[in-house]
Amino acid sequence: QVQLVESGGGLVQAGGSLRLSCAATASSYVMGWFRQAPGKEREQVAAINWSGGSTIYTDSVKGRFTISRDNAKNTVYLQMNSLKPEDTAVYYCAAGASFRSLSYWGQGTQVTVSS
Repeated sequence: QVQLVESGGGLVQAGGSLRLSCAATASSYVMGWFRQAPGKEREQVAAINWSGGSTIYTDSVKGRFTISRDNAKNTVYLQMNSLKPEDTAVYYCAAGASFRSLSYWGQGTQVTVSS
């Protein structure tokens, strides 16, 4: 089992940037970021395999968000640029055995983008 702690959320103006971090108690997992906006279903934003050589993104963030990881620090990052108000959500870090099987979750961090 792995424990995950997110940080880096906050309030930013549209067009701004934030970097989320997720510290894990182990590194041998696929890691991902999800988000859930009020009244909406949770969606997967991005994911990265153990080596960092394979990543996936949801279409709405491609070209704006970058997921990366530092296995020496057991940490995964989500660099978010050109933020839009529709990116406002609670962002959750997740870990698991594959891109489709992310079963461990952090507590979430709020990202609010003002227009």
